[in-house]
Amino acid sequence: MAGAALALMAVGWWRGWSLPRVLILLAALWLLVLALLLIVPALAAQAGLGADPRVWAVGGLLLAGASGYGALIGRARIAAHRRWGAGQIAPPGQPQTVHDTSPASDDALERYARHIVLREIGGPGQQMLRKARVLIVGAGGIGSPVALYLAGAGVGHLTLADDDDVSISNLQRQILFRTRDAGRAKVDAAVETLRALNPLIEVTALPRRLGAEDAEVMRGFDLVLEGTDSFASRKGVARACVAAGVPLIAGAIAQWEGQVTIYDPNAGTPCLDCLFPDAPAPGLALSCAEAGVAGPLPGVIGSIMALEAIKAITGAGQGLRGQMLIFDGLWGETRRIALQRRADCAVCGGIPA
Repeated sequence: MAGAALALMAVGWWRGWSLPRVLILLAALWLLVLALLLIVPALAAQAGLGADPRVWAVGGLLLAGASGYGALIGRARIAAHRRWGAGQIAPPGQPQTVHDTSPASDDALERYARHIVLREIGGPGQQMLRKARVLIVGAGGIGSPVALYLAGAGVGHLTLADDDDVSISNLQRQILFRTRDAGRAKVDAAVETLRALNPLIEVTALPRRLGAEDAEVMRGFDLVLEGTDSFASRKGVARACVAAGVPLIAGAIAQWEGQVTIYDPNAGTPCLDCLFPDAPAPGLALSCAEAGVAGPLPGVIGSIMALEAIKAITGAGQGLRGQMLIFDGLWGETRRIALQRRADCAVCGGIPA
C-alpha cells in the first residue's frame, strides 16, 4: 500500500498535478483500502493489506490532520503576502534578491516570528515597527543595548547620533564595539554591527552631537531615545524634542543606579525641565568616567528603554509616560515615582495638558 501511495505521488509530480489533487487521490485510495479491510477482510489479506482497520483509520486521521495543518499554514502565508506584499522575485535566469525586506518574506517571517505570535504585537505591530523611524542619541553604554535590540526587533529606520570615538575603556560596558574598533568613530562601528545583525533594516550614522537647536532633526522621527553622559546634552536633546513634538525615552545611569522615563508633554506628561529646571551643582552629577559605573547596568537600563520603545511604537501595554522607573543594581530593587508637569515650566508650559 505504501508503494502504491508513493507511486501515485511520483506520477502526480511527473504530470504536474496540484497538491490538492494528489491529496484527494490519496484520500480516495485510503478509503478504498479501509472499505476492503472492513467489508472483505479475506480479500484484503490476499492483497497484502492485512492491517488492523483501527490502525489504518487512526493513521489516516493523523495524516489528514497533518495535511490540514499544512494547508492552514499555507493559507496564512498567502494572506500575509496579500496584506504586506510579496518580495521582489527576479526573472528566470537572473540572480535572485539576496534579502527581501517585506515583512511577509520568509526571512522576515522567521526572524520576527517570536514577535508575530505575541498577541500584543502580532503582524500589525511588526508592520508598525518596520515603518517606524527612531533616533538614538548616544551610542555608548545605554545606546548600545538600545540599538542592538531595536535593530533585532525590526525597527525599519534607525539613526545613531554620536560625535565620539571608541576607546578601550568603553569596552567594559559598550557592547556594540570590539577591541578592533578602538579609534573608530562610534557611529561608523555601530552601523556596521547593526547592519550585520539585521540586513532588513536601514541604519544611518549621524556623527555629531545634537542639542536644543536641532528640533528640525527631531521632526524627522517618530521617537527619540537618549542615553548621553552629560546633563547639558540631555537637556538640549529634551528641549529639541519638546519643540519638535516628538516623544523622548530618556535613560541615565550612575555607579549602580539607573532611571528611565518618557518625556511627552503633548500627551500631558512632564518634560525634563519640569523636573530639573536648573543644572545640578558642580560635583553632584558626575560622569561615568568620574564616578564609575557597573558594566551591566547600562545594559539593564538600555534594555528597558528598548522595551519601552517597542511598546510605544506598537501600542502594547502601558508605558512610562508620567512615571520614572528607578533601578538599584546594588540591592536588586526597583521603584516607580509619579511625575507631574509644572504649569510655569519655561519649556513645555505653553503646551495644552
